[in-house]
Amino acid sequence: MAAFTLRRLGEMVAVLFAVSVLTFLIFNVIPASDPAQSMAGKSATPQLVASITEEWGFDDPLPQQYLTMMGKIFSGDLISYQGQENVVERIVEGIPATFSLCIGAAVIWMFFGILFGYLSAVRAGGLLDKLLTVLAVAGISIPVIWLASVLLYYLAYKTGLFPAQGYVELSEDPVDWAYHLILPWFTVAVTLVGLYSRVLRSNMLDAMNEDYVRTARAKGLGERQVMTRHVLRNSLIPIVTLFGLDFGALIGGSAILTERLFGLDGVGLYAFESIENLDLPPIMAIVLFGAFFVVLFNALVDIAYAYLDPRVKLGSSAR
Repeated sequence: MAAFTLRRLGEMVAVLFAVSVLTFLIFNVIPASDPAQSMAGKSATPQLVASITEEWGFDDPLPQQYLTMMGKIFSGDLISYQGQENVVERIVEGIPATFSLCIGAAVIWMFFGILFGYLSAVRAGGLLDKLLTVLAVAGISIPVIWLASVLLYYLAYKTGLFPAQGYVELSEDPVDWAYHLILPWFTVAVTLVGLYSRVLRSNMLDAMNEDYVRTARAKGLGERQVMTRHVLRNSLIPIVTLFGLDFGALIGGSAILTERLFGLDGVGLYAFESIENLDLPPIMAIVLFGAFFVVLFNALVDIAYAYLDPRVKLGSSAR
């Protein structure tokens, strides 16, 4: 297990290096325009463009330019020339809001996804299963922007039951923190609840026909024990994989629209504003920020999968 973990972490570092090189090429090499001019903005003075060219070493060889870019990002010395702010500090300030949104939504979609999937499987073909299937398909089909707009209109602007915008720090007021995040949590979770419930239902129905389930029943175990200890437990392994990918992608940037609509001052909102203003230094840093979490959670999923299913390690060793 230790060897597999180290190998997987080494692969993660290699992927992150490749992503950083691609990010450098996309922003600094491939465009036909002057990267210094792009960073400075349309209304920049020639003096500012010349200063950026010297500071970033755009006249140096490409490997040196890459090292300069990475050094600025990882040292925290990356400045937005349009916003006149430290990019890394701004990202760090936005992490609590982004993590609060993602973690809260993850708890909701995992709880209800597993609950609805389990109930659908044990009542397969029944009225409850049909009702949950309709709800799941509806949840998967609803666009996030439409759901957020409906929630904001009816539950925030029209009735005033929930705040429409803003974020409150957890350390300031835990109750108000949750109160401001209920609608964003629900917006993010609805689609994934439907997806996870359908995936778990399918996995459980397949597992019910396996030999180890028939053996468990033959030993005299009760139906509830069979379903929870054997069917549900083994069916959750693919859910672990799915969760790691979705959670990493959510932190990595897929929550950007939700943060914008609900005015959550997180990394996603900062990314949205930077894209609107074509502010390249924040965009470069946020791309690497998102890539880090996507790759990290992919690696953690593989490690967790290997722990839950030793055949993964055996398969890797065989190759």
